[in-house]
Amino acid sequence: MPYHVSPAVIIDGTLYTLLVFSVATWTVILFKIWQFTKNSYYNRRFNEAFWDADTLEQAKKLPAELVRGPQARIAQRGFAWMDESQQSGGNSLKYRGVPSELLEHALLVQMQQEQHSMESGLTMLASIGSTSPFVGLFGTVLGIMHAMHEITASGSTSLDVVAGPIGDALVATAIGIAVAVPAVLAYNFFLRRVKQQRAGLENFVVSFTHIASNVTATAKE
Repeated sequence: MPYHVSPAVIIDGTLYTLLVFSVATWTVILFKIWQFTKNSYYNRRFNEAFWDADTLEQAKKLPAELVRGPQARIAQRGFAWMDESQQSGGNSLKYRGVPSELLEHALLVQMQQEQHSMESGLTMLASIGSTSPFVGLFGTVLGIMHAMHEITASGSTSLDVVAGPIGDALVATAIGIAVAVPAVLAYNFFLRRVKQQRAGLENFVVSFTHIASNVTATAKE
């Protein structure tokens, strides 16, 4: 530690860093709760409206208030691909191949974008959860070193003199753990929600591809 830098400044910097970590953690938690709640609501509404439609063409013309959320965006991507494929007449390399496989690929690309959106912020939670205890421990070590120097300078080794500074130094470790626990729990919870919503999107992709393939085959006949 450089001698021109006060240990108290470094310790305070450690505590302020943990404060920033805590604010960032709860900001991400609140945002992800809002995001997953909104996605679940929109997916449920769109899924019901989509499968209640009589034809794929009718599903394509659902009201705008129902066409929201990850599933709706995947469906819109599928409809857009089908329209572009018909307009190109198969002349473009982009649309050459087995139509069902090309459509599924386009849907999977959109699904990956939706998954990326759902996973945003989880890396931050994982990083905060894994590093906060060490940041707190760093502050504790510096605090104990600072306390030892003051005890040595005072020339007294009584319990009253030793316990106070060391106890204050241990607060940093406690704060580090307190910041890490919500981040780790939230990371595990949201990761499970990502997997659940991804499974729902995968099922929709398979179902949409199957329905679109049948409609295309019927139209050719």
